[in-house]
Amino acid sequence: MMSNSNRKFNIFANIFLALAVLFCITPLILLVISSFTDNNTLIRNGYSFWPQKFSFSAYVYLLKSRELIFRAYGMSFIVTIIGLVFSLTITTMLGYAISKTDIPGRKWLTFYVFFTMLFNGGLVPTYLMYTGTFHIKNTILALLLPNLMVRAYYVMLVRSFFQTSLPEEVLEAAAIDGASETQTFRKIAVPMAKPIIATVALFVMILYWNDWQNGLYYITTKTELYTIQNLLNRMIQEIQFLSSNATMGQSIDLSSIPSGTARMAIAVVGILPIAILYPFIQNNFAKGITLGAVKG
Repeated sequence: MMSNSNRKFNIFANIFLALAVLFCITPLILLVISSFTDNNTLIRNGYSFWPQKFSFSAYVYLLKSRELIFRAYGMSFIVTIIGLVFSLTITTMLGYAISKTDIPGRKWLTFYVFFTMLFNGGLVPTYLMYTGTFHIKNTILALLLPNLMVRAYYVMLVRSFFQTSLPEEVLEAAAIDGASETQTFRKIAVPMAKPIIATVALFVMILYWNDWQNGLYYITTKTELYTIQNLLNRMIQEIQFLSSNATMGQSIDLSSIPSGTARMAIAVVGILPIAILYPFIQNNFAKGITLGAVKG
């Protein structure tokens, strides 16, 4: 039976977590409501949870570019899926390898992975290397390779999971039964690592989906390679450009451009797929974070 002190603690914890959830979702709710607000009302009264006038003008404005948006969505899905498959494969295999205590050079390999968490070459050397050496500029590889394919933090998460949650007895039994290292990894280690794989998968998906810097740096002429984030960023820049020209006396009619609410609608369009997907994998995500946490 629960004691009185434990009951009070649970009540306090539930209230605290409920407030934390409320603080987290409040900006999202305000974002969605603002995207359905009349632009003039938003400019005149500011952001509000109960706007005086609702309007779909921001989404109507986006629908005028629906072909570009759908194409950018498709590019985002392609890049995210390809990047997810390769990133999970490399991360899981490398994490499994450095979790084994009997492989030669394990300490040096682990140090090398950890070292990349602390230091990097910087933006300019990285840009020169990818454009001058690997020639990925204006190719789909520019959206896949730079700083995205392998992340040291994810490798360390997977390594920690294998070290703490994969019984050595199971691996020894597989070896006695004649299983090769590849078979052990594919048929035993990977199925048991589903929680941490789901966690890393969510991280990688969000990383690829939200990435706009690589498109900004490396995609300069082939706009058909724009992901949804690059396209929406370009649309925001165009709205700002038109607004600044209008303020300088240019004869530009901004009445048809919901400049304020369009930014809100653009943000909603960008986060919608992740918001839909997250509830389906949150259980494995929470379990993977707990089991894969690096222990001191």
